[in-house]
Amino acid sequence: MHRFSRFARAALALWLVAGLAAPALAEEVTFVMNNHHPNAVEVQLYSDSRDHVWPNADEVYLLDDGETKTMKLECEDGEQICYGAWLSGDQSTFWGVGPGKTQDCDNCCYSCRGGATEQINLVP
Repeated sequence: MHRFSRFARAALALWLVAGLAAPALAEEVTFVMNNHHPNAVEVQLYSDSRDHVWPNADEVYLLDDGETKTMKLECEDGEQICYGAWLSGDQSTFWGVGPGKTQDCDNCCYSCRGGATEQINLVP
């Protein structure tokens, strides 16, 4: 019985430390984007404060021509999230921070404080 209680205390301490070390994903933000371009557009969303990409580093959100898409993200409270969008198959035509967050942008980042962005219109 004494061994079990030591093991239980150690496991509880490890669980608490692991829980405190994990980032707190306490908020959500919804990006609303509309593709006004006649071709499909690929989108990724990038944290400006940590190394994180939505949907992930190897996938994109795809918006067909004329499509409006909502992308709901779990994020850290107050975290800045920037969008990067580009023509499918043509990364030289882009919006926001572009593919891989390689460009500077004006007004393409939003704070994770709950709620939704205004509609972001991707126009040619």
